[in-house]
Amino acid sequence: MKLTRRNFVKKSGQIVLASPLLGSSLLSFSRTKKSKSLKILILGGTSFLGPHQIAYALSRGHKISTFTRGKSKPTVHRDKFDKVEQLIGDRENDLSAIEKGNWDLVIDNSGRKTEWTRKTAQLLKDRASLYMYTSSTGVYYPYLKDSVDEKDSVLLTEPKGKMDEETKLEYWYGVMKATSEEETIRAFGINRSIIIRPTYMMGPGDKTDRFIYWPIRLSRGGEMLIPGKAEDPVQYIDVRDVAKFMIHLAENNLAGTYNAAGPETVQGMHAFANEIKPTFNNEISYVYIQDYSFLQKNELPYLIPWIMPTGNNYGTARIKNNKAFKNGLKCRDLKISLRDTLAWWNSEALTQERRNRYENDPKGLLKREAMILSQWKKRGD
Repeated sequence: MKLTRRNFVKKSGQIVLASPLLGSSLLSFSRTKKSKSLKILILGGTSFLGPHQIAYALSRGHKISTFTRGKSKPTVHRDKFDKVEQLIGDRENDLSAIEKGNWDLVIDNSGRKTEWTRKTAQLLKDRASLYMYTSSTGVYYPYLKDSVDEKDSVLLTEPKGKMDEETKLEYWYGVMKATSEEETIRAFGINRSIIIRPTYMMGPGDKTDRFIYWPIRLSRGGEMLIPGKAEDPVQYIDVRDVAKFMIHLAENNLAGTYNAAGPETVQGMHAFANEIKPTFNNEISYVYIQDYSFLQKNELPYLIPWIMPTGNNYGTARIKNNKAFKNGLKCRDLKISLRDTLAWWNSEALTQERRNRYENDPKGLLKREAMILSQWKKRGD
């Protein structure tokens, strides 16, 4: 598959299956003071974020129900689902399973259509205390500002005129998420709505494969390509930290909108590279390629978390996260995230076919890196 931002955006907007972890060592949450037991309904729950929410919520003594089509089997923390009430239906045309019942919290992870969010929020507004919608920093597209916080305007309509496929998809996704946020607040009001806007999530169970390059490549050592300029900002967050933050907000009744983006302080691409370099304690030498035109020519406009900060993507990694960190968001050591993700990648959670498909992709950077580096050195730069 061609390495394009569009492919990642498309995958991010789909419900994806996650894979099982090998053990509790891959999912470590710090313990905080217990809150009262909450009844939580998760719309979705079997994909990337959901199983981590369930595992953490159960560890906190909460009771969980999920609402899914029953077609996708949970593959992350599968043992936890024995303790989960599983309601079956379809957000498109069958909400009968949630027409009765009361919950303290609804988490809408599978809101991929504005109409889905509108129908479930209206259906549950008198039978749930809080409604939490999993949105995205994609609501701020196009990213044209130096910094973006929760008070900035969001994308509510798509522009008219001809757009390329990638731009069209960016606008569709941003509008869908932003208008779904509106439907949440319209039904529950600002005092009972929690909107979470994660940046690019990574960690065990991520089927988008948008971050797996880094732990795989770092573990191999040797000469390694680092794209982008030193000051190019990067943002990312471990899915487990998002899951924990969401449950924390509900436990403390902290309604509002939050940008879930890490790290806590501004980080440039070279600082990111230096932080991850000792992850596997092996010999690595970096080759920094800062020439945007060369990177574009070699179909490398981004390598998540690095995205070339030009045009509509100038501010994609300039999202302000102060509010989230002031209200309980915490990020684990990045090196731990990388090691855990690689352990998951190489475990029985995935088939060898899946690994081969990514690692042996002739269009992927793992296969093209040596060629790109060779071309770069021949330039004499």
